[in-house]
Amino acid sequence: MRIYPDCPIITRTIEVGGLTKLQLIQKLQQHSIMMNEYGKRLISSDKFTTSDTKQSLNTVELTVRDLGFPEGENTARIFKRASKLDLGLCPLELGPYLRLEYLDQSESLLENPSQQNQAPSGSITIASEIISEDDYFPKGFYLRKINGVLWLRGYITDSLHVWNPDDHFVFCQTKQT
Repeated sequence: MRIYPDCPIITRTIEVGGLTKLQLIQKLQQHSIMMNEYGKRLISSDKFTTSDTKQSLNTVELTVRDLGFPEGENTARIFKRASKLDLGLCPLELGPYLRLEYLDQSESLLENPSQQNQAPSGSITIASEIISEDDYFPKGFYLRKINGVLWLRGYITDSLHVWNPDDHFVFCQTKQT
């Protein structure tokens, strides 16, 4: 099994910051990007903050398997392994900026009822700091395209949830490789 950094990855450089929360929401609306209730709840939270200054972040998209978990794993262990591999958590505000930058995402497949309580196929979860331990408060954002519509969605999970080996995450590079 090949694990990061010796596996296929997708890298992106995303410019983050410089917009207020309201400007960011307006920009999402201008691009017809939809949000689910969890996404709206997360972005409207006082815990979601935006940076006044722009910065470029180098991101890496890879699967749970690429981190060395062929059977899947929980969030805490995924984040810990990523940290050991010089991948960091993303600022929460990266979610909307990545959604605005990544407009050509592939279409997600139709829902499979057996996927309930799992990351939807074709989705990309942004690895970010958990800002609330409340199991019913959104933990972060994920990107999805459904029926030609781009989504910035929030998700909830608990500490026991096991992500599938093929689930995609985005981390920030902490060192240049």
